[in-house]
Amino acid sequence: MSPKAIKAVRYFVDYAGLAAFLATLAITRSAVTASWAIVAGSVLALLVGFVLERRLAPMPLVTAVLGLIFGGLTIFFHDERFIKVKPTILYTAFGLFLITGALRGKNPLKVLMGDAFHLPDPVVRTLTLRYALFFFALALANEAVWRTQSTLTWGVFKFPGTPILIFLFALSQAPLMMKHMPDEEPADGKPPTDVP
Repeated sequence: MSPKAIKAVRYFVDYAGLAAFLATLAITRSAVTASWAIVAGSVLALLVGFVLERRLAPMPLVTAVLGLIFGGLTIFFHDERFIKVKPTILYTAFGLFLITGALRGKNPLKVLMGDAFHLPDPVVRTLTLRYALFFFALALANEAVWRTQSTLTWGVFKFPGTPILIFLFALSQAPLMMKHMPDEEPADGKPPTDVP
């Protein structure tokens, strides 16, 4: 698969369930009914990702599993509070994972990034702490929105609101990352010739 196709598949895996949830919520105005969409969308997204990439990415997998659990509870008990509290639990879990790893002297953010970034350990620890605090803030924001706003407003906050906030936060960390990103030079010291 080409890099563009891989990127498209990953976007689909990340956002198909959420898009299906929001569309159904906008039409039915019922988080219980929309939970059917997020359950079906999450399963479909994981299947597509597995078939096309032969792997299950950790973060979308965790998100999908929680979507299935809380979507299922919402449907079973006919209580939309379950699906509304799911992001709070998810973001709190991400924050705890990051901050616990950092306190144990590990670099959990580096584990999630893999070889995508080559940054010094102190910079990764700073980013880990910032991302942990950001996820805790998202958890608090989700609680505030679902408890004080309409279900549709909460749905828009969930998607596309939260992905936009995550993107903007990641963008705000770019200067720190760029400042400490090592210069990549070919082994022979010559500039690369395959750059378009």
